[in-house]
Amino acid sequence: MAPPPAHSAPLIAVKLLHTAVWLFFVACILAIPIAGVLRRFSWAAAAFGLVLLECAILAANRGRCPLTDVAARFTPQRADNFDIYLPLWLARHNKAIFGALFLAGSLFTLWLWLQSRT
Repeated sequence: MAPPPAHSAPLIAVKLLHTAVWLFFVACILAIPIAGVLRRFSWAAAAFGLVLLECAILAANRGRCPLTDVAARFTPQRADNFDIYLPLWLARHNKAIFGALFLAGSLFTLWLWLQSRT
């Protein structure tokens, strides 16, 4: 049996869900330093915890989002963005870009928190 076309309804649904989840975690990553500047350290800690949970899920799945495996059932495509609505360059460098932003924003917020305690 031939695989469904690359624009099948199930694949579109998975890609939309994957993109929404990605946007949520990008918002969490960006919220960490913003919450720090606003001195809302509990908000920053919550966003940090959510991103760490996502990192644990990715690590448990050999560095891949579980939605990638779901999308793979609906298309033979395997470009870096076959499973999400992102430009190819961003999908290809997603972990490096947002990993660096997460680390930098977290360290900045930690520094702000330590400064607020003195």
